[in-house]
Amino acid sequence: MKRHGSWIWAGVAMAAPAHSAVTGSSDIGFAVENSVDVAADAATVYRLLGQPARWWNGEHSYSGDAANLSLDPVAGGCFCEKVPGKDGQAGSVEHGRVIHAAPGRQLRLSGALGPLQAEAVTGTLTFDIAPAGKGVRVEMSYVVGGYMRVGAAKIAPLVDKVLAEQLQGLKRAAEAERP
Repeated sequence: MKRHGSWIWAGVAMAAPAHSAVTGSSDIGFAVENSVDVAADAATVYRLLGQPARWWNGEHSYSGDAANLSLDPVAGGCFCEKVPGKDGQAGSVEHGRVIHAAPGRQLRLSGALGPLQAEAVTGTLTFDIAPAGKGVRVEMSYVVGGYMRVGAAKIAPLVDKVLAEQLQGLKRAAEAERP
């Protein structure tokens, strides 16, 4: 739900993932973990991580349109968004920067997502992909530390819900590609 160039993390409707939890919270940060089983191979899931326009909910973007999102899954690559301007002056947002890319196994980004960009925090978002059953299990963790005016304990459950929704979007996109 986009409001005036920032994300609102409340009221997220979603299907429950296999696991979603705030795993730690203190005055200076929090950690959330989500996981989901995906009926697809690791290569498909990893490739789709580099195509957030196909699985990220545009309501949780600055432009309101997931088609404006991109992610280059190589070290130094940008998880970025183009923000069209009403006056022809386009803007942009860097949501994160890739700090570790292991195709088919792991993608790690550094960045403060959504409203956390306005705070003095840093975050590490990790996607781990491992064989499970007839597909893969994707485990996503987001660890955030620093000063937050709103308080880590207050925002952590909202961040968890938004990220769990994105992981469900990744699952849907990957499973839609099955022959």
